[in-house]
Amino acid sequence: MTFPSLLVSPQWLSEHLQDPQIVIIDCRFALSNPEQGREEYEAGHIPGAFYLHLNEDLSSPVQTHGGRHPLPDIEVLATQLAQLGIKSRETLVVAYDNSRMAFASRCWWLLRYLGHEQVAILDGGWKSWQEAGYPISQEPSAAKQPGAFTPEIQSDWVVDCEAIKRLGERSDVILVDSRAYDRYIGKTEPIDPVAGHIPGAMNHPWQEVTTESGATQPMSYHQTRWQAYPAESEFWVYCGSGVTACVNLFSLALAGRPQEKLYVGSWSDWCSYPEHPIVTEFPNS
Repeated sequence: MTFPSLLVSPQWLSEHLQDPQIVIIDCRFALSNPEQGREEYEAGHIPGAFYLHLNEDLSSPVQTHGGRHPLPDIEVLATQLAQLGIKSRETLVVAYDNSRMAFASRCWWLLRYLGHEQVAILDGGWKSWQEAGYPISQEPSAAKQPGAFTPEIQSDWVVDCEAIKRLGERSDVILVDSRAYDRYIGKTEPIDPVAGHIPGAMNHPWQEVTTESGATQPMSYHQTRWQAYPAESEFWVYCGSGVTACVNLFSLALAGRPQEKLYVGSWSDWCSYPEHPIVTEFPNS
């Protein structure tokens, strides 16, 4: 079969639910209630979909530094992906959530970081599937056939705070802060202990990648969004904890820039070091 690239529609997925080369991953999650996504999955999910938990499966435990959602143990995740029936370079993985791809994009990016290029996001997520009236299941999912997942880590796709501190030596890097504007300027900080942004960062909120209904913006939007920067620029993207930054990385991929870099620890890592410089633009901050 011919795999679609990056995005699949609910109609396309409904027509391929029984394809043994497709594995669907439900990534629903809520930062305010870490068990909400799993409960929603058990209440109803796309038939055949497996559930991966942001904290337990797509991240590793929080440490003093490294951010609120460090990358997971690669070998553990690779074993788990194989158990879901994913075969390296063969299986198409389709991820979805109900949060404007905030968590599905983390899954999408992780699989690509592990060298698995056949991965897409369901356009419009769970909401679009429901609204289209497609079938919903409450049955536990079982792998259609055994998988064999061998990670091939793209180590040059990530940067750490030491690389960020050396950005003054680089004129070809655009540092992108993916958080909401009020967090970027330091007006509010609902999660992390310090408000503001990394010096030199440009603000492109991740919510802009989709419409309010959760549908992905047209391809032309993503191209226009990033073409204001020099073509030779390299984008390093961060958010609060390396999760929603992946939505902007998805937007960059839609614009033809699939290999830009993620600051995994993001703001939650940067502000964990008291000596790191911080910029605020809000008058009362």
